[in-house]
Amino acid sequence: MATAHAPTASEYVSHHLGHLTNVKQTSLVDWSVIHLDTMFYSIALGLLAVFVMARAAKKATSGVPGRFQAAVEILIEMVADQAKGIVHSPESRKFVAPVALTVFIWIFLMNAMDLLPVDMLPTLGALVGINYMRVVPTADLNAALGMSLAVLVMCLYYNVKIKGFGGWMHELFTAPFGNHFLLYPINFAMQIIEFVAKTVSHGMRLFGNMYAGELIFMLIALMGAAWAGTWGSGLLWVGHIFAGTVWAIFHILIITLQAFIFMMLTLVYIGQAHESH
Repeated sequence: MATAHAPTASEYVSHHLGHLTNVKQTSLVDWSVIHLDTMFYSIALGLLAVFVMARAAKKATSGVPGRFQAAVEILIEMVADQAKGIVHSPESRKFVAPVALTVFIWIFLMNAMDLLPVDMLPTLGALVGINYMRVVPTADLNAALGMSLAVLVMCLYYNVKIKGFGGWMHELFTAPFGNHFLLYPINFAMQIIEFVAKTVSHGMRLFGNMYAGELIFMLIALMGAAWAGTWGSGLLWVGHIFAGTVWAIFHILIITLQAFIFMMLTLVYIGQAHESH
């Protein structure tokens, strides 16, 4: 009878980097690219963000605020101040500022999933037959680029809204090198490259940082898995606890900073859509 063997370090990491997918495939569409775990956790955390903010709004009072209300008010004022300094249209800020606030809270919650023990939720999922589960949506390139594409759509919308379709087309072909028919192809190519570069870098920055953080947690977990009752492996287990604690504390800064950076770039890119070259 064949006996099950413990996974190697490579197998452990490869398994934890696997996504839960819909394996159905047709001749036209490969549905396996849909990462169900990313979709589930991103939607669930989005609903949690809505619940938290709705609760804050419901409990808000004009008197002395409690700690929860004070924290939410500080966050809202911070986002509003950043939006006011970047997007100079008061009318646009009525929509853009809440979007920026939503982006910050949502991404922060998704990033914070990285602070959970690496094997906790995947082990619970395995008990009900879910063999693959990644719980940090922002460590999935699909989610990160999906959000950056949504920002691109908003930028295109405000380009047309503020400048008019004709004005935006004129800018696409005349900036940055000037209004001359020989320069039109170069100007247009530069504008397209700028849109693509901003969108890709916007998503890749978030993905790269969170993917690296997730991978480091997996490597630290491998130290704890080395426990086998020997004196040497016992030291590795102690090292796992120490390294995991230190990295988790440092990672709090990373998850907050990455949410803030993504929010600020969202404001900057939308603000640029309001400016004419």
